Amino acid sequence: MGIVTDVVLPIILAFIMLSLGLGLTLGDFARVATRPRDFLVGAVSQVVLLPAIAFGLVSAWSLAPELALGVMIIAAAPGGVTSNLLTAFGRGDVALSISLTAVISLLSVVTIPFIVVLAHGHFMGADAGDVSVVETALGVFLIVALPTLIGLAIRRWAEGFATRVQPIAQRISGLLFLLVLAAAIYQEHENALDYLDQAGPVTVVLNVVMMAVAYLLARLFASGPRQRVTIALECGVQNGTVAIAVATLLFGGGLVTVPAATYSILMFGTALVFVAALRRQIPAE
Repeated sequence: MGIVTDVVLPIILAFIMLSLGLGLTLGDFARVATRPRDFLVGAVSQVVLLPAIAFGLVSAWSLAPELALGVMIIAAAPGGVTSNLLTAFGRGDVALSISLTAVISLLSVVTIPFIVVLAHGHFMGADAGDVSVVETALGVFLIVALPTLIGLAIRRWAEGFATRVQPIAQRISGLLFLLVLAAAIYQEHENALDYLDQAGPVTVVLNVVMMAVAYLLARLFASGPRQRVTIALECGVQNGTVAIAVATLLFGGGLVTVPAATYSILMFGTALVFVAALRRQIPAE
């Protein structure tokens, strides 16, 4: 792997997660204890149901093993800042969205290695090379959790500075995300249409089914319509940069990154349709 994979991509992801941390406060974590029911519904939907549904889909679908592994990686990724923005546009519970994004991003140190290592062994087989849970967890901690915690610390101890730079950092993060997405697509541009044909249907089905399941589960157990919208969006809008980075750093990119790239493109369309369908049902505050 070259300097782009070894150095540039981890730095980009670390910066994106740092910008996420700059927008967080300790209250975003404390809120979990004060409103446990809504958080628990969202967390179980994203951490447990999303990978389980993804596994069922890729097991039933006729996919190359690398594509199946790639789908599991995007299913293991946490939500991103985009889900917070879409939640605000959809008149959802933005505070809940931020709490879910923050906590699950930190939990991904455990959940991503566990899901990815199991998926690698199942779909790629024993001859595909060893993927260490410990090494994967360390990598996720260094490029996902640690920058988020640093951003949180800056917000805690230098709030004025964090407040000033966070909007700029978010805009830069958006551009960097597009750069990572474009690079992942370009890497496979010779086979892009063929891979889109293979990975596109399963990723869009995963996205739509998961948002529907999360919304229905939230309808049963969450506290209100704003929370239903929030939980569904958190489960449908994943952090594509994390998924692409994990696929690239662990498996050298290539075909494994394709599901994350296709999901990252398609999820915006489905999420906007979802928001448009439900937004008018929720009164503006």
